[in-house]
Amino acid sequence: MLKRDLLISACCAFALAAGGASAQDCLKSPGTIGFVPKLDTDPYFKVANEGAEKAASEIGGKVIMAAPSTATAEAQIEFINNLVAQQVDVIAISGNDANAVAPALKRAAANGVKVISYDSDVSASARSLFINQAKGSSLAEMMLQSMHKLIGEGEFAILSSTPTATNQNAWIAQMKDELKSNPDYAGMKLVTVVYGQESEQVNQQQTLALAQTYPDLKGIIVPAGIGLPAAARALEEAGLTGKIKLTGLAPASLIRKYIENGSAQDIWWNVSDLGYLAYYAAQALAECKITGKQGDTFDAGKLGSYTVGEDGEVVLGPAKIVTPKNLDEFKF
Repeated sequence: MLKRDLLISACCAFALAAGGASAQDCLKSPGTIGFVPKLDTDPYFKVANEGAEKAASEIGGKVIMAAPSTATAEAQIEFINNLVAQQVDVIAISGNDANAVAPALKRAAANGVKVISYDSDVSASARSLFINQAKGSSLAEMMLQSMHKLIGEGEFAILSSTPTATNQNAWIAQMKDELKSNPDYAGMKLVTVVYGQESEQVNQQQTLALAQTYPDLKGIIVPAGIGLPAAARALEEAGLTGKIKLTGLAPASLIRKYIENGSAQDIWWNVSDLGYLAYYAAQALAECKITGKQGDTFDAGKLGSYTVGEDGEVVLGPAKIVTPKNLDEFKF
């Protein structure tokens, strides 16, 4: 892998030199943005990509979606290298592993490609901007609030995606801190954290294993778009719908009937707008309208103006707890 990365890096450097101007130069018009999501089969990223395409239709430029078939850093590194070889102007990545992809992203930058992250951050040293769907601390708090509303008190578990998922690890750490410090959650007990490995089958297996291992389990928090619908289906097939309550992050449309019957809640946002915002931010970076420093501002079309915050973070906006009362607001 290392030899291949070095070879591709060298080839990219030659190609950029032979082609003339570097992508690190300020573009005079919108360029090409290469999106590297976590996984090609996740509908979440397909909808985010639709938002990016919508933005491209408004201001020009081009979207390339380079999606791996496995949710690993190694798979993403190959796509990063390929995008550099194609001489894209900006890479926008949702990191499967914040640190493991950093060297490849830094090589991309050395070869003239600017880098931003979206959805799931990477090492701040390897990108200029992080386009965040919502403040991580608020998402963690909302998931706990939702679980508390559903079960009141008792045992619950967390079913995350992978042990290296940057955003989910941050949310889990925040939830653990809240459980220790917030008296509102004194009656709630986190019994374990397990992982669904971005696989519907593994998520279903883990859900049933949790139900068998912890007979007093009242709820499961699933901060993963693939995992929450899979967990809901597993409980339904096992006749446990409603006995074990679910909440977390997933397309509301995929768990609509479980929200309607009160066995689940959801914390969600406009996914298309996340891709839309990432595209506008990437083009602003490519044209040197922003650099990623705190206080930079840029226009994001229908979403209005945004300001870059600390550590290059740009926040789409607040999420909502999805209940039967507001379910119709969420088309995805």
